[in-house]
Amino acid sequence: MLKTIAREDNFLSLTGNLVIAFLGISGFALLARSLSFDVFGEWVLFVTGGSFIEMFRFGITNTGLIRFLSGADESSRTKLIGSNALIGLGATVLIAIILMSCYALFKETISNSGYNLFFKWYPLLAFLNLPWNSALVVLQADRKYDKILIIKSINSGSFFLVILVSFFLIEMKLTELIIALIIINGFTSLITIILGWDGTKLITKASSKTNKILLDFGKYTTFTLIGTNLLRSADTIIISLSPMGNAAVALYSIPLKLTELQQIPLRSFVATAFPKMSKASVQGNVKEVRKLFYTYSGALTYLFVFMSLFTFIFAKYLVLILSGNQYLKVDPVTGFNIVDIVRVFSIYGLLLPIDRMTGIGLDSINKPNINALKVFVMVAANLIGGFVAVFVFKSLLLVAVASIVFTLIGIWMGMYFLNKELTLSYKEIFSSGITFYKHLLNQVTNNRFK
Repeated sequence: MLKTIAREDNFLSLTGNLVIAFLGISGFALLARSLSFDVFGEWVLFVTGGSFIEMFRFGITNTGLIRFLSGADESSRTKLIGSNALIGLGATVLIAIILMSCYALFKETISNSGYNLFFKWYPLLAFLNLPWNSALVVLQADRKYDKILIIKSINSGSFFLVILVSFFLIEMKLTELIIALIIINGFTSLITIILGWDGTKLITKASSKTNKILLDFGKYTTFTLIGTNLLRSADTIIISLSPMGNAAVALYSIPLKLTELQQIPLRSFVATAFPKMSKASVQGNVKEVRKLFYTYSGALTYLFVFMSLFTFIFAKYLVLILSGNQYLKVDPVTGFNIVDIVRVFSIYGLLLPIDRMTGIGLDSINKPNINALKVFVMVAANLIGGFVAVFVFKSLLLVAVASIVFTLIGIWMGMYFLNKELTLSYKEIFSSGITFYKHLLNQVTNNRFK
């Protein structure tokens, strides 16, 4: 039974994300303790900027590739993977040119901002992390989560070792840490190229037809992924542009990082749900798409109830573990209390499963345009709420409250449009969640509770 569970898709995906999250959170905690507020704020902005750009780069093809590979024959598969590699390379070249041009034209302004390291180093990083990121999406479409775990462990594990060395042995400057990150990404990509997991060798197999298929689907999913990233990073960007500065960015990054912990199972289950729902949709099996939506939405919602309750109750101790005493106290200048912000985000976490699954559902039934519209409205609400909270009320707490508002809007829109295609019921979401856990319990206990 244990062997069966260990080979199960959801288990492998969750295990991979847990390992990577542990390394990421631990590295984040060490950096928060070793860097000053301003320098740590620069690191947060470097990561935020990179995450935003990568949503554009990989959003063009990733979601479409997963959907169309799910039901592709061998010939189409080769062409689709080649097109993914070709379009990814083209997008990377374009982004690198834009960033380097901006840095050359506005060097003084950028150098005096918190984004100096991002504009200086990200273009190089973009080329070196392209192959291994391409490998991840191909492997996800093939549901080879064990290989995904290998790639992520090499990349995240190596950088975590660098952070450990910097924290305990040789104190490294932020620029040196970024250079180490670049080298590690290049090494990870080299491994995926040698193993043939990334699809770079198939770039010549790309056809105009498969290019068009991915780009037509990608013009919507790109915006969706950029919008999704903006929902996470817009607050950081808005705060960085305000008089609060890099120190406030550093403060706000702590509850954001804790929120990422809540999303580990969400990302894991979504990674397995999307290929399954896409395959059912391609085969015209609407009943199966509906069943998968109910099961995943319900199971994740119940799980998040317990996680959010835990985060709300132990918010103070979670902040202490992650960042130490310096972030635990109320900031004397701004009056910000990070513990209160963490508790608001724990409420926000309750809403994430259904919101995310409606987006996955729309993409899987080939309605990426509707999902893009949904995300556009959510981003607009987030930006308005963020600007009002920061520039009018000067409150980081209200920035977090705005997250709850835009997520409620997203749930309503997602269910409204998905209901037109699948005929959904909120009641079925929760009953399917209970059925999922009953089935899981019976598996573990050999049907004792049947």
